[in-house]
Amino acid sequence: MNTDCRVELNHADCTCTYEPCPRKGRCCECISYHRRHKEVPGCLFPSAAEKTYDRSVTAFIAACRQ
Repeated sequence: MNTDCRVELNHADCTCTYEPCPRKGRCCECISYHRRHKEVPGCLFPSAAEKTYDRSVTAFIAACRQ
């Protein structure tokens, strides 16, 4: 299994709109960061909810229920 990070490809496909993020395109780092903070990465949110930058689990559940 290839474990090389495809940063350029990931960056192009990333739906997170938080532009100053240093983890953009580095999915493993992003997931690890948000898990440490008990959050959900922006790429998993519906588009409108992602733009609020509220990455809480509560916000994620609420967005998915709509």
